[in-house]
Amino acid sequence: MSDMISLKDRTAIVGIGETAFGKAMVQSEEQLACMAIKAALDDAGISPSEVDGLCSLNMENVFQHDIARDLGMKEVTYYSQMPAGGHGGCGTVGHAAMAIATGQAKVVVGWRSRKRSGRASRVWAQLEQRIQGSRDTWLRPWGIIRPVDEVGVMYTRYMHEFGATRDHLANVALAFRSHANRNPKAFMHAKPMSREDYFAARWISEPLCLFDCCLETDGAIAFVVTAVDRARDCRNRPVYVHAAAQGFDGGSAILANYFTADPMRSQAATCAKSLWRQSDFRAADIKVAQFYDAFTPEVFFTLEGYGFCGRGEGAAFTEDGGVALGGRLPVNTGGGSLSEVYLHGFNMITEGVKQMRGTSTGQVEQADCCFVSSSDLGPTCAVVLRN
Repeated sequence: MSDMISLKDRTAIVGIGETAFGKAMVQSEEQLACMAIKAALDDAGISPSEVDGLCSLNMENVFQHDIARDLGMKEVTYYSQMPAGGHGGCGTVGHAAMAIATGQAKVVVGWRSRKRSGRASRVWAQLEQRIQGSRDTWLRPWGIIRPVDEVGVMYTRYMHEFGATRDHLANVALAFRSHANRNPKAFMHAKPMSREDYFAARWISEPLCLFDCCLETDGAIAFVVTAVDRARDCRNRPVYVHAAAQGFDGGSAILANYFTADPMRSQAATCAKSLWRQSDFRAADIKVAQFYDAFTPEVFFTLEGYGFCGRGEGAAFTEDGGVALGGRLPVNTGGGSLSEVYLHGFNMITEGVKQMRGTSTGQVEQADCCFVSSSDLGPTCAVVLRN
């Protein structure tokens, strides 16, 4: 272990940028990416010509060399792409930090650009792609076609084992909507929701209703990472990358682990060991967090997987405003994927930066670090940011 290079506090996020969030936006994914990256560089006070590293979460045809040419970057000495949709967002932060800490680059930009609102952009909505590979052959014939169907089955099992209810799901959806109502950039900013509204919503995949599911929106988000000595000279207060980890176990599959007795044992169990080993903070020290929330039950799985509560206690954790502002652990203080924007969790990264800068619309006072995670229902990643 002595020859390992520690990433602890050696790099910092010095700039963040966002486009507007909406539906049917006229710009291409490439144009949206450039807009967000330029905004992040302006936020940091860094010229595009100084960027020599690029890291993205990409499922579309938006390529690094096109972004570099569009923005006038010079020589790029590091680039990487994270796969796996919602499972990979925080990995871009870790890759950027590693590239800088090992001397591969000096200024790294990470980004995610997505036009999600069009039906054709969702692979499970396209008939010809419903059966692909061995995994699909034993899910799709039983009507488990979309990610929401898989998570719905998993939460049904969770309800049976631990006594959770749909009221616990409503706790999550209502907390995150109330956070979005404070955030002028959130897609659901002007749309308050009551518990009655939640229970009146149509089914999507029982027991999950419309408000248990993430938004389908367009937009782009970017961040800039550099070494701490350079970070001190940037335009805004640096937010340090304190710890970063990725992980999955050998039996993993997307959205569940079908090779163990407990298919709800999330991949966070592996990632958490690495993350907390690197960090001076522990779960009990975290005062604000940003969880991947494509579906409300994921909040329970993440709470348990990273040690914020015990096994089977995630649902009860949300009672009495547990994940709302003022609660035990405020989560997704900008609205999250459920109510701010769905960009495979990249808005969790920028919201974490805002919390550490003290500029969040749902600011948690005296928070000296922020936990951020990607989806733990598959190969996953997480970071701890600090101010």
